[in-house]
Amino acid sequence: MTITNTEDRPARGGVRSGERALAPDLARGIMLLGIVLSNTAFHLWAARRGPSGWQPVDGSWLDHAVQFTMITVLDLRVYPLFAFLFGYGMMQLYLRQTAAGTKERAAAGILRRRSLWLVVIGLAHSALLMAGDIIGFYGVLSLILGLAFLRRGERALKWWIGVAVALLLITSAEPVVSALLRGELGTLGDAGADPGYQAYAGDEGNWLTAAGTRIRTGLFVTFAAAPLSLLGGGFGLFLLGFLAARHRVLEEPGAHRTLLRRTAVIGVTVGWLGALPAALAHIGVLDVPPDAQSESGALTILRDATGNAAGLGYVAAVALFAHWWTTRERRRGAKAVAAVTAVGKRSLSCYLTHSLLFAPVLAAWGLGLGEHLGSFTMALFAAGVWLLTVAGAHALERAGRRGPAEAALRRLMYGPAKGRAR
Repeated sequence: MTITNTEDRPARGGVRSGERALAPDLARGIMLLGIVLSNTAFHLWAARRGPSGWQPVDGSWLDHAVQFTMITVLDLRVYPLFAFLFGYGMMQLYLRQTAAGTKERAAAGILRRRSLWLVVIGLAHSALLMAGDIIGFYGVLSLILGLAFLRRGERALKWWIGVAVALLLITSAEPVVSALLRGELGTLGDAGADPGYQAYAGDEGNWLTAAGTRIRTGLFVTFAAAPLSLLGGGFGLFLLGFLAARHRVLEEPGAHRTLLRRTAVIGVTVGWLGALPAALAHIGVLDVPPDAQSESGALTILRDATGNAAGLGYVAAVALFAHWWTTRERRRGAKAVAAVTAVGKRSLSCYLTHSLLFAPVLAAWGLGLGEHLGSFTMALFAAGVWLLTVAGAHALERAGRRGPAEAALRRLMYGPAKGRAR
């Protein structure tokens, strides 16, 4: 007779439909629109780039309006939102499991398996379709931060959040202050560096050659950029997500309205103002030296540092909307909110679907449509792709089915249902 030890097994499976809160899923659904729009720049592989090496500088006034909006509202602002929500979701899963009776070690093991599989999925995504994958990046971060902080107390989390803020300020301010003291602020950066979009190989006509570039980029982003981001305080938003989940800030936004209002107003204001100089310089309103506009220049450093505030502001704004929405008696647009929320519940599937619809159509190795689009028409294409995923996710929601990627990942995390502890 075989005796099965159930101590290291989860006492329950993943989140059930009735346990989900509106704000986190709605935020993820909106976030995916921001991500798909932000990713359009490297699909415009035939466009003329400026010193920043990212957004194109050519096109009509509509193209320039889109470029201005992207730089101010989305670029380096959506991914901090993702980091916070990722950390929040990790802590939600951990608390849900331990509340059901799962041992702390076993609950941490579930998250560890999730992180490892996300790294695998992310690398496959990079190799096949898109080098700018964030799944593997956050898989590595969640693995490291889960091991280090998941079971730490609230005081320790607050202390390390303070450390992260200090690291962010130091690493952002040090090069700027040093250049300012030398009188070389305008030359800080390198406008002659290779444009960042080239690392995504959208202009490569051969799929295998493009795949080689994507694999190199994916490996760097996953195993080098992710750990290095911790040195600059990149773990702060994750830990803020941990802390906020312990206080159920997104599940119970009504109890935290003052905090959410302040975060929304201050975060969005700081984030947009921090990106405004770069946006104005990009469209030619501000006369700024090219080096200062480059990826390592002063304007990009300012935009990057303030992007964290914008990401938090966006989360807070969505949470306030969710509270207002759930307290209304008559809800116009209920189907639209439900459809976007359905995307958030299937965020991994929808994110991968974006690449499946983008890369073969836009890349030079595919149909090559990216050569003929501008910033405005590309934004319309991206919004159309997002709307397709909204329709698909809503159909799955009505059928009571999970996204295919979520279903596969859940099985990899928890194993067969019959093998779980009761």
